Amino acid sequence: MTPAPATYRLQLHAEFAFADAAAIVPYLARLGITHLYLSPVLAARPGSAHGYDVVDPTRVSDELGGEHGLRQLVAAARRAGLGILLDIVPNHMAVGPDNPWWQDVLANGPSSRWAPVFDIDWKPADPALVGRVLCPFLDRPYGEALAGGLLALAPDARHGWVVRHHDTPFPIRPEDRATLDAAPPRAFDPTDADGRRRLHRLLERQHYRLAWWRTAGDEVNWRRFFDIGELVSVRVEDEPVFALTHATVLRLYREGLVDGVRVDHIDGLADPAAYCRRLRQALRRLAPMRPPEAPAGPAWLLVEKILAADETLPEDWDVDGTTGYDFMDEVGALLHDPAAAAAMAADWAELSGRPADFRTEERTARREMLARSFAAQLDRAAAALHRLARLEPATRDWTRAAIGRCVAALAIHFPVYRTYATATGRSASDDRLYRLAAAGAATELAPADRTVLDGIGRWLGGGAATPATAGPVAVAIRRFQQLTAPLAAKSVEDTAFYRFGRLLSRNEVGADPACFARRPAEFHAAQAARARTLPAAMLATATHDHKRGEDVRARLSVVASMPAAWRAALADWLPAGSDPSRGDAAMLCQTLVGAWPLDLDPEDAPAVARFAERVAAWQTKALREAKLRTEWTVPDPAYEAAARTHLDDLLGDPWRRRSLARFVDRIAPAGAVAGLAQLVLRLTVPGAPDTYQGSEFWDFSLVDPDNRRAVDYPARATALAGEADPAVLLPRWRDGRVKQAILARLLRLRRQEPDLFRHGRYEALPLPEDRGLLGFLRHGRARTLAVLVPVRPGSFRPPPGAALAIAPALPAGLMLPLPDGPTDWLDVLGTRRWSAAAAGLPVERLLAPLPVSVLLGTARSKWTRRPRGE
Repeated sequence: MTPAPATYRLQLHAEFAFADAAAIVPYLARLGITHLYLSPVLAARPGSAHGYDVVDPTRVSDELGGEHGLRQLVAAARRAGLGILLDIVPNHMAVGPDNPWWQDVLANGPSSRWAPVFDIDWKPADPALVGRVLCPFLDRPYGEALAGGLLALAPDARHGWVVRHHDTPFPIRPEDRATLDAAPPRAFDPTDADGRRRLHRLLERQHYRLAWWRTAGDEVNWRRFFDIGELVSVRVEDEPVFALTHATVLRLYREGLVDGVRVDHIDGLADPAAYCRRLRQALRRLAPMRPPEAPAGPAWLLVEKILAADETLPEDWDVDGTTGYDFMDEVGALLHDPAAAAAMAADWAELSGRPADFRTEERTARREMLARSFAAQLDRAAAALHRLARLEPATRDWTRAAIGRCVAALAIHFPVYRTYATATGRSASDDRLYRLAAAGAATELAPADRTVLDGIGRWLGGGAATPATAGPVAVAIRRFQQLTAPLAAKSVEDTAFYRFGRLLSRNEVGADPACFARRPAEFHAAQAARARTLPAAMLATATHDHKRGEDVRARLSVVASMPAAWRAALADWLPAGSDPSRGDAAMLCQTLVGAWPLDLDPEDAPAVARFAERVAAWQTKALREAKLRTEWTVPDPAYEAAARTHLDDLLGDPWRRRSLARFVDRIAPAGAVAGLAQLVLRLTVPGAPDTYQGSEFWDFSLVDPDNRRAVDYPARATALAGEADPAVLLPRWRDGRVKQAILARLLRLRRQEPDLFRHGRYEALPLPEDRGLLGFLRHGRARTLAVLVPVRPGSFRPPPGAALAIAPALPAGLMLPLPDGPTDWLDVLGTRRWSAAAAGLPVERLLAPLPVSVLLGTARSKWTRRPRGE
């Protein structure tokens, strides 16, 4: 019997390698998970903390233990009955001396055997870069580096000769090596004027052009991953490149070491649909060759994809679903009270002086990022469209400048990451997206440009190519798609999220902060749709990329039920001076309240200091990502010092520190209830739940690297070994064991009832929306599951000492309507049994003592609507 999948994400690195993962397999098996979900395991940069900076996709990382270590981990997993889901990175590689392919391209230029791997424009408009790669890796302008002796020739075992800038070597082309071998030792002395002139002439002959790092956004002629100058995009759309970069992953699958893959950032690929189909075909072809001891069935194929609210995964990709950001948004929005949206937006605008609506903030960020980080990509998209315009008499007079203005305006207003249109195919969805983008773009373009806007929209929307223009249209579409996706990521998640502070629990990867809350009916519709279309999609509430941990968001959602109280509390915590800004200070206060550990005594000075250091690291990152007063490229030490001083004042002043702690105590129980509701929903709605490492206890982590800290697995294993009825653990809810116990119970239920969770139909239960509750059924062939959780815990707010008791605040007489069929219902999280009654079961008893309820009915049911029982 194949269990319903449930994964556990592990972040592998040198300090937590394959052997360390193997050591916790027995614990994870007892917990009830079905698959280890591993971060990338192929060779990455030395010391990589995450594995996404791959330097050799043909071998397993030696730092993690090499392929031998991976085989030992898989053997341990197989003995425990666990599968392996592997994160792969097809869209980019790291540049630099650790990447031999990249170094060979620098040495040999377009003739390098590895040149086709990377997305390099060898024929750009800039004649100085024709046949060359821009290397914007100097820490100062080229002339200053040369004059200052910071470019020095040196012998090299691999390339013969290199030019070093600090510790970074740039290889000299083979044609120059004989000359250098014969040159006098001081011929290229960087401390001598003649030596520098000779060195400059030598560098001008190379297949690369050294440049100051700040030139990258304007001039780089190779596609970066987002705007990260250390990551180069890979042309995986070309079949030979796909075969080369996927050979090892596919071999691991064929040999039974991997059972599925998670594809990193699918929107970074030139043609995601074609890639997914090619990968699926390769996996299907290899499936019959797998060893008999490997799990049977098709490979599990998931893609990391951020979906807009009304966007769906294209059906022709042939994948099993996304990695769960969409569910994280659905459940997060469900926990917020929609009634608070307008008031909190107005409060934020008055306090910060920033826009009250997220869309305005987002468009501002898009304009800024387009100008500062994506000018080169904008230029390439405009150039491709300009070449296309010259092919037709009706469009030949469209200027490149006008096209550039239109492309920029479209990108600023584009409502999703990208489209998947092609030169010969378009969909109704593509049409709708371009109409939305064009309508917004038209508002900021002169009337004379609107004819151009309409024309390029027809091309970029797909399907408008003639036989003569198919090739140029395809190039233009691809260049535009490769502009909008990274622009969205850097503008929204990595800029606007750090500027808009209405309530930070809605500023999460995959979420839309413009949507403050969703009603239960919307949540139900999304789950029913997933059951019909992508029942094996992943469900996540915490990831290695999250902005704040699942229980930070759950606690902050309670603030939406008490905006006036929050406004009053905030007034006591804001700084008296002008720095930091009131907006930055308010977001700091949200972070302190949301992430305050449940066991943190405000009088424990060392513990408070440790917490302060964690928050300070978050604060520096948040301020720099916002790019308002300081940023990564041009830090403002004085502003950052003022922000740190305010943090130290908040936690150093006894009155303020105790005030923060009192507010946390006020909302923490309701926040914990929200966290447990979120947990139960992740484990019971259609899909495959993922547990991020360590989050089986309360997860009050912040953005990376805080969310990648070491996990205390011995403590978790000890807690699981002594597992008790969750209700017994409830009085000590602050230690997190009750969360782990509920997780374990539901994971085991998933193993025991695979049909119910793999194929069970989803059906909403009719509960009054104003009561802050959500209920639904899962119908299997032989069992029915009934789930009841509070989704506005702030409405109940159990007192600090009440062990999360919400029953006293529930409306008396409210009944949970149940279907005809089952006569007995087992309390999965406890020991009680319930007998069906015509009016249903009493909500106040179902949600006591635990604030969440999961019931298993003993027979398949046919839904019959019952009265609400009020």
